[in-house]
Amino acid sequence: MAMKKIVIVGASSGIGNRIARDFARYGWRVGVAARREAPLKQLQDEFPDKVVYKTIDVAANVAVERFNELIEELGGMDVLLYAAGCGFQNPSLQIEREVSTIQTNVIGMTRICLAAYRYFRANPGKPSQIAVITSIASTKGIGVAAAYSASKRYQRTYIEALEQLARRQQVNVKFTDIRPGFIRTALLDEKIDYPMTMSLNYVVPLIELAILKKKRVATVDWRWRLLTAAWSMVPRSWWVRMPVDALCGVDAREYND
Repeated sequence: MAMKKIVIVGASSGIGNRIARDFARYGWRVGVAARREAPLKQLQDEFPDKVVYKTIDVAANVAVERFNELIEELGGMDVLLYAAGCGFQNPSLQIEREVSTIQTNVIGMTRICLAAYRYFRANPGKPSQIAVITSIASTKGIGVAAAYSASKRYQRTYIEALEQLARRQQVNVKFTDIRPGFIRTALLDEKIDYPMTMSLNYVVPLIELAILKKKRVATVDWRWRLLTAAWSMVPRSWWVRMPVDALCGVDAREYND
């Protein structure tokens, strides 16, 4: 049986880094990409026969070229996991923060997912998958993180549109929308008591299961699934009056793996 291959964009830390390690342990060939080279090289040093890497800034014009080079060096691709992201709580609406979020979460994600889709369309035959780590913030517009929540909504809508296109073009690709709640990493401010926070050790196996089972939508975890189902029924006229300052899932720091 041929060894399966996954490409993880946003693998220098957090969820993407942990999943890369796990899939290498599972026996997969793993292509990893991020802006920072050191953690990628560390992954390759740890799994020299399983991991190849390429430094990629998804906001750069050369991102697609480097992504395609990574696929070639890996020897193909069965699954793409887009785990790169950028986000802020930005109630002051600093334009640099809003634009940075859009460049990574919208433009960068579009570049990479479109390149993956084109690869799968050009290489038919075996099942393939595009998985994107969006957020529970994709379910509602959150005032203190306008660009972040809007960009996550864009991501879920974009892969939904690609799914429809794949059916029309008969491209054998599945799509997985992974929507985590708060995860206790360095990205969360330790001074803030975020509700229903989860550890990486708890979250990552749930995300991996969603990928392996090719779930269409996976809200992590069940508590966030219930909460987002409840607030999805809140009328817009009520929602805009609600104090939801912390619901975006990121603090004032940037992240872009």
